[in-house]
Amino acid sequence: MGSMTRTPGTSPAAATFAELIQARWGDHRPGLAYEDQVLSHHEVTAGAAARAALLADLLPRGAEPHVGVLLDNTPEFPQWLGAAALAGAAVAGINPTRRGAELARDITHTECRVLVTDRAHLPLLDGLRFPGVRVLVTDTGAYAELLTPYEGAKPEPAGTVAPASRMLLYFTSGSTGAPKAAICTQGRLAAAGRSLVDHFGVRPDDVHYICMPLFHGNAVIADWAPAVAAGAGIALRRKFSASQFLSDIRQFKATYFTYVGRAVQYILATEERADDRDNPLRVGFGTEAGAVDAARFEERFGVRLVEGYGSSEGGAAVQRTPGTPPGAIGRAAPGSDLAVLDPATRKECPPAAFDAGGRLVNGAEAIGELVNRGRSPFEGYWRNEAAYAERVREHGWYWTGDLFYRDGDGFLYFAGRGDDKIRVDSENLAPAMIENILARWPDAAAAAVYGVPDPVAGDQVMATVATVEGRAFDPLAFGEFLLAQSDLGTKMAPRFVRVVERIPVTATNKVRRGELRREGFWRGEGEVWWRPVGEAAYRRLGRDGLDALLAEYERQGRRDLLL
Repeated sequence: MGSMTRTPGTSPAAATFAELIQARWGDHRPGLAYEDQVLSHHEVTAGAAARAALLADLLPRGAEPHVGVLLDNTPEFPQWLGAAALAGAAVAGINPTRRGAELARDITHTECRVLVTDRAHLPLLDGLRFPGVRVLVTDTGAYAELLTPYEGAKPEPAGTVAPASRMLLYFTSGSTGAPKAAICTQGRLAAAGRSLVDHFGVRPDDVHYICMPLFHGNAVIADWAPAVAAGAGIALRRKFSASQFLSDIRQFKATYFTYVGRAVQYILATEERADDRDNPLRVGFGTEAGAVDAARFEERFGVRLVEGYGSSEGGAAVQRTPGTPPGAIGRAAPGSDLAVLDPATRKECPPAAFDAGGRLVNGAEAIGELVNRGRSPFEGYWRNEAAYAERVREHGWYWTGDLFYRDGDGFLYFAGRGDDKIRVDSENLAPAMIENILARWPDAAAAAVYGVPDPVAGDQVMATVATVEGRAFDPLAFGEFLLAQSDLGTKMAPRFVRVVERIPVTATNKVRRGELRREGFWRGEGEVWWRPVGEAAYRRLGRDGLDALLAEYERQGRRDLLL
């Protein structure tokens, strides 16, 4: 993105993110690259200042200063993030894979009075109602005219801006109902950005490649924030593309990127080339790559991947440090007092014991819920006290809802989730929502949805379906039904479907989800159909297909999860 000509100083003790935005004013080095467009740090800051001034005039008096952003990763997104910081407002990132009433609910629940989108996303809003929301369509002449009077604005933080000012409302798990909007203040985001600058040694001449969606906390907190804090450049990819990853890295001279879910696996699935290691990257930071693929990535591209764990809400963090054993995530981050507790007794679980092959042999005693007993940066959920009380309980401890075990040296290992949520590509899905959609299928008498382990990381969606008596399962009709459901998000369609005569239930007619999860796709009664990655149609999972799948779990070191 060019050589450094001048780097205005930033205050390492900046208390608000607005100060970090303001510090880039007058910095004429290349600051943001997108496709064939390059903006200087100064131009990005000027754009943020103009949008902050516009926002101040658009927000009704007395309304919550919240703006929804329904965009791909275009230059508008970081400029609106900067605008929110300067205006003392909060951005609610709206997930474009949500549909229908659920999408409208995300906008209304966060009390957005302004929604920023573009023409590509307008069809998602057809037929939806969110009264009192002003919609701005960025790639139109009307939007340009609206901004014009504000283009001379300077990046002066509003008088209300303080470390405790809300800046992000980002949606997390919807596993127990509608997704929750976690709060992140300016002070926390600034501190997170500075912490990552120190941890990874981010320099002003670094370039951060942002290919994960900016509506997700990972891209904003782990990629954008440290870039702004260090005065590093930013390169945007509209949507993640495995095939374009390496060419983008070379084009933008990117040195740092973040990832979630199966992104690393998709990149590794691209065709290998002799010059793959010819790239400027020095580090990738994320979650759920899996130890096998992280090693393959480093061997192929010469780039170290740093795996970490952090609850979406910021309540607990685990950092990988030198000497972390294979399979472990790391130790508690500074300032955290993390413990693995038995949820029933609230007592600490004993250390993990391993056999000669490195397998856990006392899982029943060693596995418990990860709890932060120290000071937690968790700042709550928007308008959801019940969800807050579920996370922060007696003694003010933060309960992550995730299962871990700890070895004798204090290294933490992730073991799964303690509830029914399904995690696909780092997004938590709610089984009940998917079940409600499957219930519309005319051939279904009943359906249960749950997660089964993914070969690399996280879960895959599986459904057990009892068909109406006398009707055989038609895989083509089932696939067409799913495609016709406007509220079925892109990651919600079942990868596996087990067809049975009757779904197992308890005496009180509750589905035996534990039993279904244990059976998974690899054992149990009934026919199993599956949709291989990259294919649209379901086909019967025969012996050959099952053997190939099990071999993949073995290769990735996750076969034990199927036991």
